[in-house]
Amino acid sequence: MLLGELGVFASYAFAPLSLIVPLSAVSVIASAIIGIIFIKEKWKPKDFLRRYILSFVGCGLAIVGTYLLVTFAPNSHEKMTGENIIRHLVSWPFLLYMLVEIILFCLLLYFYKERNANNIVVILLLVALLGSMTVVTVKAVAGMLVLSIQGNLQLDYPIFYVMLVCMVATAIYQAAFLGQASQMYDSSLIASVGYILSTTVAITAGAIFYLDFLGEDVLHVCMFALGCLIAFLGVFLITRNRKKAIPFEPYISMDAMPGMQNMHDKGMTVQPDLKASFSYGALENNDNISEIYAPATLPIMQEEHGSRSASGVPYRVLEHTKKE
Repeated sequence: MLLGELGVFASYAFAPLSLIVPLSAVSVIASAIIGIIFIKEKWKPKDFLRRYILSFVGCGLAIVGTYLLVTFAPNSHEKMTGENIIRHLVSWPFLLYMLVEIILFCLLLYFYKERNANNIVVILLLVALLGSMTVVTVKAVAGMLVLSIQGNLQLDYPIFYVMLVCMVATAIYQAAFLGQASQMYDSSLIASVGYILSTTVAITAGAIFYLDFLGEDVLHVCMFALGCLIAFLGVFLITRNRKKAIPFEPYISMDAMPGMQNMHDKGMTVQPDLKASFSYGALENNDNISEIYAPATLPIMQEEHGSRSASGVPYRVLEHTKKE
């Protein structure tokens, strides 16, 4: 994972942001194929086809979408010098975009924290907005590092450290919101919805900050958008085919337990008592049940021994009739 993330980090210095971000669909395709191989589940051919048909269709669509993305992606890429980054940072389109994003982020955060709006779209939109700033700053930091390694030192620009701090901060808060979403929703749903929202917002941020589509003709832009839509559909179908987790049952059904007496025939139902705590197989308060299942008392009489040296048991059990 570390090597893969380092490779993705380095790729931002050599290619447009709008091309790299949607290519994360490749990891979803690889995960689906490798997952089928390593799970090693035994399926009959008919069951296997029924189980994984959506995954195969999704992989095919994701591959087609990836091909369109690579073919019609923007080709313009400028060097990430300190002057260029500052120029993009103070441009009025990006300042307007930042204003809209900050307002939207604050509104979503207010509804999420104060109004308990725990919808997955709200949470993953917060992640996507933070992620768009993460990829913008990652491209700036990676580009300036590569230029510095090549001999054109860029580390003496304060904007480098500003971008580095923003990159780390947005990545941390992004991971925090993702962790909260994973506690409430299934990982496959988070993967599909998160990929769609994060990719859309990140491409928009890259197009505004780095002017990725400047000078591109309408045909290339439309084909690029079509490739994104096909990749979105493919990822959705791949993640749609996951097994759903079995929800937790607060009590055990007494009828489902083998060898257990069924009391429904006598009108005495077995129900869970959920008023105080989870109880398994608790019985309703019923006078008939208390009479039938009242514990038998065993009368015990203590014997008086006149001598301490007397041996024998200190008590004896009286015999009583069946009626008693």
